[in-house]
Amino acid sequence: MNFVTTKGSNKLLVASLAAGMSLGMAFPAMAGVSESEAARLDGDLTPMGAERAGNADGTIPAWTGGISSPPAGITYTIGDHHPDPFADDEVLFTITPENAAEHADKLTPGHLAILSAYDTYKMNVYPTRRSCAFPEAVYAANRANAVNASLVADGNGVAGALLGTPFPIPQEGVEVVWNHNLRYRGHKLTRQFSAFSPSFGGGFTPIVVRDQVIFTYADPTTEKFDDLDNISLKYMQTVVSPARRAGEIILVHDTINQIAGPRNAWSYSPGTRRVRRAPTIAYDNPQSYSDGLQTADNFDLFNGSPDRYQWEMLGKQERYIAYNSYKIGSDALTYEQIAQERHVDQDLLRYELHRVWAVEGKLNDGQRHIYTRRVKYMDEDSWTMAAAELYDGRGELWRTQEAHIVQYYDVPTCFNGSEIVYDLIVGRYVVQGLKNQEPMINFFADELDEDQFTPSGVRASASR
Repeated sequence: MNFVTTKGSNKLLVASLAAGMSLGMAFPAMAGVSESEAARLDGDLTPMGAERAGNADGTIPAWTGGISSPPAGITYTIGDHHPDPFADDEVLFTITPENAAEHADKLTPGHLAILSAYDTYKMNVYPTRRSCAFPEAVYAANRANAVNASLVADGNGVAGALLGTPFPIPQEGVEVVWNHNLRYRGHKLTRQFSAFSPSFGGGFTPIVVRDQVIFTYADPTTEKFDDLDNISLKYMQTVVSPARRAGEIILVHDTINQIAGPRNAWSYSPGTRRVRRAPTIAYDNPQSYSDGLQTADNFDLFNGSPDRYQWEMLGKQERYIAYNSYKIGSDALTYEQIAQERHVDQDLLRYELHRVWAVEGKLNDGQRHIYTRRVKYMDEDSWTMAAAELYDGRGELWRTQEAHIVQYYDVPTCFNGSEIVYDLIVGRYVVQGLKNQEPMINFFADELDEDQFTPSGVRASASR
């Protein structure tokens, strides 16, 4: 079973993705790259826009296609938690507070800060495995997007892109942010995950939520950008437990041109049995299950509109990031085995050296956000935001973020399996996305219907 169907695929390849199709274009479009530059996606660059070759000293290998199906020797059935194809790899070395300075050139400032703050923190570094792979239809869309996609609305919207990475050969920082926001994660999926924030004594109460998502931007049958109607995804989240919060529902419609039409959101409370508009599900409003440790736009390390920041490209860097994180996602683990007082059990995490795109966001004059500066690191092979630093109003490092990237080889797609926000001032963290004791993600949720993702659909769901 292939998640991306061949239906309409030929039409997709020849579809008009002309720039100038944007909804409510208020600013001149910034054109894509030339045909000759786009041809690099079949040459020195991978179809995702990463450098195909390894690095100079051989610590990052060449990309040879990734893992696009269950690996040989792996017993896997759709619906299982994904077995680790690299379980036999041995740790190359371990970074600790004592030797962090020796590895500083490959560590993000965020990881250096955690290593400095917590004497029990460590990073086990493994051989680099460039496992990320995506469907051929996504690669074909990337080639078209490279030429036809454009920034609109002063960089706060995208036009002329479908299905794949809008800017596989990025020219500026905000394009990299949009590559993360619109990266391919399938078309329709459901998942259930746990989030928790251990206290200073290590105790915690998991909050279990169920997600349902239609990535409208990634619909393989869509032939024209205008058909998206300015919607990139429709998302519904329902709290499963604890009992005191069970039945809370959030509905979000995210947009592609956030100036022409900002995010629409609604919430349902079992106490009032009413669906209400929820404009606070955006920007720096608190994430509902984070115990105040993260903002709404910290989910997925970053989501929503980039409009409050000026984004600067910092270029490519080599960094140790959490990668091929199958171990921490194992269904053999309990959440009690994962959680520790200051950080998760670091022996469950795997770090590898990868190239990342680094961008810096500085708060625009006249805009408000609790983070005045953000630095983001996007994995070159997946456009997943792998790590970030978040700075307070004084310009001091406040919080760091880390995504644990997994290749879901049955789809195939590659993105974060779980993520953590560390608050360095408070000394606590929130981890979310853990599915160890939950059903595995269903990437083939064809039963999802657009009508479910409406206020009336929320009411119907709440009544069941």
